[in-house]
Amino acid sequence: MRLSRILAGCALASVFAVGLSPASAETFALININQQALFFNQINDGATAAAKAAGVDLVIYNANNVPSAQNDAIENYITQKVDGIILVAIDVNGVKPAITAAKAAGIPVIAIDAQIPGGDNVAFVGVDNTKAGEDIGKFYADYVKAKMSGKATVGVVGALNSFIQNQRLDGFKKAVAASGADVTFLDTVDGQNVQDVALSASENLMTANPTMSTLYATGEPALIGAVSAVTAQSHTDSVKVFGWDLTKQAVQGIEEGWVIAVVQQDPAGEGKAAVEALKTLKKGGKVDPIINVPVTIVTKDNVASFKSMFQ
Repeated sequence: MRLSRILAGCALASVFAVGLSPASAETFALININQQALFFNQINDGATAAAKAAGVDLVIYNANNVPSAQNDAIENYITQKVDGIILVAIDVNGVKPAITAAKAAGIPVIAIDAQIPGGDNVAFVGVDNTKAGEDIGKFYADYVKAKMSGKATVGVVGALNSFIQNQRLDGFKKAVAASGADVTFLDTVDGQNVQDVALSASENLMTANPTMSTLYATGEPALIGAVSAVTAQSHTDSVKVFGWDLTKQAVQGIEEGWVIAVVQQDPAGEGKAAVEALKTLKKGGKVDPIINVPVTIVTKDNVASFKSMFQ
């Protein structure tokens, strides 16, 4: 019987006691960051559908934002002799020894979303986060020049433990600096990739900077926090929001005109591509070391085509 399980939590004894389906010809493991963010759940969904189509088992491990739990998960999946591992890394450097151990055991690792610098993973599936950060940064600067008389202040809601979200911020800053727009960067607060934390951080950012005119959020929890804070403090008329990863709240803000642009990835497509890459490898084929999945900058002009995701 083909079986796809969602393994949640960080208590390894209880997680891995479940075991794998002995009747399965192949089993792939997906190690994710959390199951709170829609983005990560959509990766799970895309991978699950692709695994079903490929006739393999898929087990999904939820690290609950704990980097060391991802290392432990890889080590346990090596012991269980899975056929391939898909990893959405939190600490891209700290996880490298575990990836190397998987390679030594003959288990290919595909990284999703976060590139592993100098890692022993076979491939990376996702977006060029620095380049996409530059793209939204250029869009932001053009907006400031066209709609805000060329001058703005910006606060940032990030996730400082996330390598990729720091890349998105670096790319954004680089593009803004090169644009010629008069933009002053204010505080950067740490939402920790957790929705409630991001909300508190966003509220504190706005309280500390009452004349702030724009916000940039580097990921889904950060954007939810930023949108919620702007709404709660009744600043939808004075603060323009830019960020990553659509949510229902962000779509509403775009339609109302105060959320200006959101970088939208294809997380389900990333999960699907990772499973398909592992299947190709197990058949003796080769895959590209970088499998790019394109992004879209969602604005009022094209948001209608994304609304069905949140109905």
